[in-house]
Amino acid sequence: MTETRVVDNPDEGRYEIWAGDKLAGSAFYDLRGDLTVFTHTEIDDAFAGQGLGKVLAAAALDDVVAKGRTIVPVCPFIAGYLRKNPGYEDHVRWPKG
Repeated sequence: MTETRVVDNPDEGRYEIWAGDKLAGSAFYDLRGDLTVFTHTEIDDAFAGQGLGKVLAAAALDDVVAKGRTIVPVCPFIAGYLRKNPGYEDHVRWPKG
């Protein structure tokens, strides 16, 4: 299997998951004060079904927590990941509505 890594690309407002030298997906965010608002997550079709979305979500969320920021999951994928993976509750502000 290709080695993967997740990196924060603040200039683009996204966390990126790389499979070897190919960008496999991104979790887009906006910074608002001490909030990191996740707006959209996508995995390239060429990498679908490999679990990379979960790897990306976990690494991105762990990084936000490590930076002492609060997660706001507007993105349905990130929200779903948070509901299925306990441990982030103290670091999440659920959007209203």
